[in-house]
Amino acid sequence: MIVMKILQPYQPLLLRIVHGLTALFLILAMITAYWTYDVYDGRWGQIPLPKFEEIEGIHGTFGLWTLLIFPTLVFYGFHQGRKRLIQRNTLSKLSHISQKGWSYHFHRVINTLTLVSLTFAVFTGKMMDEKWLPNGELNHSWYLAHLLSWVIMFISLAVHLLVSAKVGGFPFFVSMFNWFYKPQDSPLQWPNHLKTYWQNFNISWVQLWWNQTYWIKWLELLIWFSLIAAWILALLKEM
Repeated sequence: MIVMKILQPYQPLLLRIVHGLTALFLILAMITAYWTYDVYDGRWGQIPLPKFEEIEGIHGTFGLWTLLIFPTLVFYGFHQGRKRLIQRNTLSKLSHISQKGWSYHFHRVINTLTLVSLTFAVFTGKMMDEKWLPNGELNHSWYLAHLLSWVIMFISLAVHLLVSAKVGGFPFFVSMFNWFYKPQDSPLQWPNHLKTYWQNFNISWVQLWWNQTYWIKWLELLIWFSLIAAWILALLKEM
């Protein structure tokens, strides 16, 4: 047991919670998404699932929960966890496959692409109308785009798991479910961390972030714009 604790990497508690909840809701949303496709569509193949028509509403609920928790993961990923995403030298390092540490650079790419894939999935899902499938309207562009997002998200998630296993192995997976946390990661400290963050947040901080951050800042802005636009366009659609 002592050896396992020494070899096991430490993951920040907030990352474990946000990552875990996002993964849980996402996987449930993906399962119910395929079930919904199987019930109402099935043009590209089906499996014998029960014809449970209420599954579309259940899928929408899991999709909404994913959308609600996802912004927290986005903020953490591009700031506290930015070392886990694409770096300035990542793309150049990927050209040397035989180089030591290549898997870690590839892992950063996959982490980043997974965030983009999930953004595409929640955005297209928010653009859909819940009446389309029950009415047999299967050729709407947003529905077809949402189906495509399911395929992309499935591939991204599978590669993410495979590369994570390559980089960290079994101890890495165990560390994501370990409830041990350091004193500075205690939930009791979160209000103080949030207060300190807002006290330091000002125009100069934004300028410093803009000047020091490489091109990935545009990707972060694009994701935030997509999430905000998804809510605004969905509200306008219902008016």
